[in-house]
Amino acid sequence: MIWHEVNDVIVITLPEHFDMNANLDYLTREQNECMYEIANNIITKVIAIGEIRSLVQISVNNHNQMVVQFLNGSRPAEKWMREEIVNNIQEWFDLNNDLTPFYEMAKADPLLKMPACKFYGLRVVGIPDLFEALCWGVLGQQINLAFAYALKKQLVEGFGDSIEWNGKKYWVFPPYERIAQLTPADLADIKMTVKKREYIIGIARSMASGELSKEKLMKMNFKDAEKSLMKIRGIGPWTANYVLMRCLRFQTAFPIDDAGLIHSIKIVRNMNRKPTKDEILEISLPWKNWESYATFYLWRVLY
Repeated sequence: MIWHEVNDVIVITLPEHFDMNANLDYLTREQNECMYEIANNIITKVIAIGEIRSLVQISVNNHNQMVVQFLNGSRPAEKWMREEIVNNIQEWFDLNNDLTPFYEMAKADPLLKMPACKFYGLRVVGIPDLFEALCWGVLGQQINLAFAYALKKQLVEGFGDSIEWNGKKYWVFPPYERIAQLTPADLADIKMTVKKREYIIGIARSMASGELSKEKLMKMNFKDAEKSLMKIRGIGPWTANYVLMRCLRFQTAFPIDDAGLIHSIKIVRNMNRKPTKDEILEISLPWKNWESYATFYLWRVLY
């Protein structure tokens, strides 16, 4: 991915098939989001690289370039740190992925042609931090999206760091090292089940011990990565595939039992009942190697 700097501002050349408005529409689907703020088509968020915290504003100019401005004197002096920030943004918006084959396939697919056209330029918006992705997967189990966001906000504001700017706090997701030292009782103020508290602390401890890491999972093939994740207490097939899709960027990740996916297929096909798993497997045959994008676009139909 090509990027350069102009007067301390980072400018990233965007790929074909990217539309900032489609991605902003997705990012603003929930009012209770605490990890960034969006106003006037500008995203303000903290990007954490190790211990370094940079408060940035991200927008797109008229030349279809992404512009990253540093606020509050938070621009790192070292070029490698700024490269890491660019990598983080690239990963967040999946900018290194050529979506041409996906759109070619979707154009001919009875289920995908409508969402692919309606949400053209939308990327699978990622969660680059593995601990955050796993926590979000656990928090979202068997509850509605609004409640999951409320739980995330309580966790982040209870245990995360923040940068204050213009009278507002911008939050960083709690590091696994901090959560690994807690007990379930320490998370009692967060309105989640004791089991979920145990799962999140267990995941943090697995990461703190080095047993679980993004680097290790990225070196595995899809099946091995899925198996490794499912060995962890609290992570079943749905959470594993969610994380494989949004953090580890396996395009074959497919949370086939997801209630939202099932509901979306029912709506798009105008069915008076839920599709069966066998029906979904058959419908999804043409999506090979693009299952994660197909799922994401079908989820998008529901918001």
